[in-house]
Amino acid sequence: MMAAVYTGNGRISVESVPVPEIGPGELLVRVEACGICHTDLKKIEHDLLPPPRIYGHESAGVVAAAGGGVSKFKPGDHVIAFHHIPCRACFYCSRKLYAQCETYKKVGITAGFEPAGGGFAQYIRIMDWIVRDGVELVPDDVPFEVASFVEPVNTCHKAVVQMDPQPEDVVLIQGQGPIGLLFTMLVKRTGATILATDTIPERLALARRFGALEAWDPRQVDVVVRCKQLTSGRGVDQVMVAASAREIVGQAIASSRPGGKILLFAQTSDTERIELSGADICKLERTVLGCYSASVDLQAESAHLVFSGEIPVGELISHRLPLSEISQGIKLALHPDGKSLKIMVQPQRLS
Repeated sequence: MMAAVYTGNGRISVESVPVPEIGPGELLVRVEACGICHTDLKKIEHDLLPPPRIYGHESAGVVAAAGGGVSKFKPGDHVIAFHHIPCRACFYCSRKLYAQCETYKKVGITAGFEPAGGGFAQYIRIMDWIVRDGVELVPDDVPFEVASFVEPVNTCHKAVVQMDPQPEDVVLIQGQGPIGLLFTMLVKRTGATILATDTIPERLALARRFGALEAWDPRQVDVVVRCKQLTSGRGVDQVMVAASAREIVGQAIASSRPGGKILLFAQTSDTERIELSGADICKLERTVLGCYSASVDLQAESAHLVFSGEIPVGELISHRLPLSEISQGIKLALHPDGKSLKIMVQPQRLS
């Protein structure tokens, strides 16, 4: 089969590799669509993990073969799969901190080499513990590219549930890339008032369309001042930081009211440092939270949100690229413009 192999130093090589072999309890899935995610981009751009690897974890496809003992799925089924699933029995799982579970940290999907998601390949092997708890059937009438959003929607849905915005709340969402726009769609369902920021005009227009009351370019509008103007001088109740940029967390704190909540979602790099006034948190009784990856508890509900069309994720897709053009897709995702948003790789298309 053909696969996009990360070979180190930020390079991707589309080359022939063996179709992965499956064992008892496992699935072989023919990948029809895989979204390019910023966590994979960071690993590629900054060489965070040793090569060779095949990345891609927002995958949807067709079951090509089922190993012995598999009864829930059969060849021909349309499926999506989560590459992380927790043990549900450890200290962290008992507290629903699934992303901290050692089993969760193991990647259970591969297209060869060290397991790394594998969706940028024509076939993936889904390991037994993922088959048991991390695979969802996709209705036949749902396009694969839409189904591939289930994993990123889960991560955002987890964060929104954690923040628990109420109808009377005003929520600032910083960043309106694919993740920020998913936040906008999901927060809109709560009835809260949404304010949004981004530097790309087309994304600001989408934010308004998907539910933001106002959306601004922070280079042109004083976000802190405008947030206070709209909240009787207090500041917003909640901020969701869905972008990573200098001073963005400081802006989040300054835009929020005393007692407000700030969620860090995009601050995943070990090298990123944030400097804040202790009094802004302690004296003004703000809460700063972190949220990372998906929740198995929200897996079925996230799938329903996508499959039912309740959140229109398909409108976020800007590019559909064959596997041979994945390097161009990665460049687009790293340096977005007004025409690029969610970039979808279709591994069965080679050109």
